[in-house]
Amino acid sequence: MKLVLFDCDGTLVDSQHMIVAAMRDAHAAHGVPLPERDRLLSVVGLSLPEAFAVLSQGDLSYPVAAMVDAYRLAFNRLREAEPPEPMFAGAREVLDALRRREDLVLGMVTGKARRGVDRILKVHAMEGWFSTIQTADDAPSKPHPAMVLQAMAEIGARPEETVVVGDTTYDISMALQAGASALAVAWGYHEIPALERAGADLVVHRFEEVPGAVADLMARRRRVTS
Repeated sequence: MKLVLFDCDGTLVDSQHMIVAAMRDAHAAHGVPLPERDRLLSVVGLSLPEAFAVLSQGDLSYPVAAMVDAYRLAFNRLREAEPPEPMFAGAREVLDALRRREDLVLGMVTGKARRGVDRILKVHAMEGWFSTIQTADDAPSKPHPAMVLQAMAEIGARPEETVVVGDTTYDISMALQAGASALAVAWGYHEIPALERAGADLVVHRFEEVPGAVADLMARRRRVTS
């Protein structure tokens, strides 16, 4: 069975405004200088403890655990007050078409917690669209390949039948370590040159290009393994 695994933040939904606002509140709560916006977005996709560990830049006095708690409180507060994170153009339509195919199974691999994923799926009326969902609650943080390996085991898909779609170098590394193909999207939070250096097999610039790119990557793997 062919398996297509999607990242969430930066790939399916544009959550940067809420992420940056929650980061701002978390840093203010503990009197920690706020990094530049690009630096904050560069850690999207990692689990929260790993993200704040990266932001600490090795400073042992940096209150990682407290920042995680403050971020969660701020994000939950914003989630109740702000409009839901919007989906990127074309995302819902492409997912809807892909999920109806008999030769494909859709899954999600995300640094979000299960609670956040459930909310996104409910808000955008996509409950039941993903046959496997791996979150920060289920596995080590990206770029560790556990999420992809667990998803493949759950579905019964082989690495050569699996494509990971994501917007960060963490997604690319995770996919490649698991033996899957890595499809990068250009509209997310990491720049295209970084995605290419990380080893992305293809880069797409519009969501409508995803189905064709997935088919291309799987055909490549078939030729290699045949």
